[in-house]
Amino acid sequence: MTYAAIILTGGKGERLGGVDKAALSYRDATLLDHVLSVVDDASQIIVVGPEKDLPGVIWAREDPPGGGPLAGLAAGLREVTAERVAVLAVDQPGLTRNTIARLREAGGNAVLKDDRTQWLIGMWNTAELRGALPEDPRDLPLRKTLQQLNPVEVSALPGEARDVDTPADLDTLHSG
Repeated sequence: MTYAAIILTGGKGERLGGVDKAALSYRDATLLDHVLSVVDDASQIIVVGPEKDLPGVIWAREDPPGGGPLAGLAAGLREVTAERVAVLAVDQPGLTRNTIARLREAGGNAVLKDDRTQWLIGMWNTAELRGALPEDPRDLPLRKTLQQLNPVEVSALPGEARDVDTPADLDTLHSG
């Protein structure tokens, strides 16, 4: 069964001094290139955030920009035609194709979990996800909306759920 992928890239990167996380260098490419490579088998790839010159992706943007991850998710979801959708953040260098495969195999709604639930690493039933979205998702917590869907928790492998939020995370990214 095919799936779509939504990659959220519109964060402000405040703890990194306002840097564009999607453009951060990672393994001779960017973090966005990395996440795109993990979902290259998706029937649709929707990137939510400032548009870049990348062929083969559908671009979406929350209105107004900066409305938070739930607003970004709503913007991306408007483009999805597949029955299931992976929802991912761009700052996830630990993601692999295996991560996505395990989330897909869990069936239904599924999220990755390490020491905490990783709400921005999940696979969702598109219709259920649409039904859970509030009418105005701006500045509302993503977690509260996604919790309603009772996702299965898929255990993360070591390093799989790490993200890049702080200068220390960035140092780890560049040294790893």
